[in-house]
Amino acid sequence: MRVHTRHTPSFGVARVVLVGGEGVEADPGTLLASSYGVTSARRDRAGTVVFTAPPQGGWVDLAPGRAGDVYPLELGGNTGWAVATDAVLARPASVRADHPWPALQSLFGGDTGFLRHYSGTGPLVLTARGPVDSLTVEQGEVITVNPLFVLAVPDSVGIRLRAVDPSATQSVRTGEGLALDVAGPGTVLVQTRARR
Repeated sequence: MRVHTRHTPSFGVARVVLVGGEGVEADPGTLLASSYGVTSARRDRAGTVVFTAPPQGGWVDLAPGRAGDVYPLELGGNTGWAVATDAVLARPASVRADHPWPALQSLFGGDTGFLRHYSGTGPLVLTARGPVDSLTVEQGEVITVNPLFVLAVPDSVGIRLRAVDPSATQSVRTGEGLALDVAGPGTVLVQTRARR
C-alpha cells in the first residue's frame, strides 16, 4: 500500500494505491472516489469497511469529514504509536489496533481515554485539524502538551497525565482540563487546531 496526499494542509485528500487483492480499512463516508473494480465489505458494527483492489490493483481517494491535513504515519514494526481516537482515516491490515493496550490502561485507568494504540508495519493514514506539526523531545528533556492538540505519540517517549487545575473539570476521554507531560527521546505529532 502506498499513500499520496494532495490539497494539504488545509483540505487533505489521501490516495491509497493498492496492489491486486490488497485492502485498506476506512469509514465508508470518507470515500471520495476509487478506480473501477474496487469492492467494499463491512468489517464491524462500528461502520468501518475494507476497500479491496481487483486483481490488477487499484486506488481509493479518501477525504476526512472536516478540514485539515492528512498525514501518512509510517510504522516500521519496532515502535507502536498512541493516536488520538478520532484521527485514523485509513489503515492497512498490516497495522493492528491494540485495544486494550496496557500502557494506556495505566494512563487512563478503567476509562477509554483520548488515545488508541496501533502497531505493525505500513502507513497509518491520520487526519488532523489544521496542519500537522512535530515536536522533537531530546533525551532527558520533558515537555508539556495540551492533549486537545495531540495527534500521535510514539512508544519511545514516556508520558504522564496531570490536572492543569485540580479544582476544575477534567476528562480522560477528551483530554480537557489535563496536561500531557512527554519525556524524550522521540517526536510527538500535534495538530495545530484543538479537538473540541
